[in-house]
Amino acid sequence: MKEQNSHVPDIHKKVTFHAPIQKVWEAVATSEGIAAWFMPNNFQPEIGHEFTLQSPYGPSPCKVIELEAPHRLSFTWDTSGWIVTFELKETAGGDTEFTLIHSGWGEPEEIVSKARANNSDVRDRMSGGWEGLVNQKLRMAVEG
Repeated sequence: MKEQNSHVPDIHKKVTFHAPIQKVWEAVATSEGIAAWFMPNNFQPEIGHEFTLQSPYGPSPCKVIELEAPHRLSFTWDTSGWIVTFELKETAGGDTEFTLIHSGWGEPEEIVSKARANNSDVRDRMSGGWEGLVNQKLRMAVEG
């Protein structure tokens, strides 16, 4: 029998923006860009840079762990083991395929202290939140 993974599954959001890759990269890998569609922050595009996202639940400590301009950015988010990754790929037509991955979820019933809810519930809420952020706010920032 195959062993079941008891962790909550990653969130994946994949969209195509009608915008050049450099414009999308600037929206997801600069402090001003991130603030325009996501949260106020003091991000800097440097591996190892520690920064803060000003979330509705208070300041969230983050750290840049991967940076491959203009194709990939990963950072840790808060203290529960979350990792957010932005992947960008140029299409043949000059658009940008953008994938967001929110990984690092724990056990389904484990409580996320700031949200005062379990991982399953927080993941479901955040999946919906990412949907709006990526498909509406980020899309407006890069296509508008």
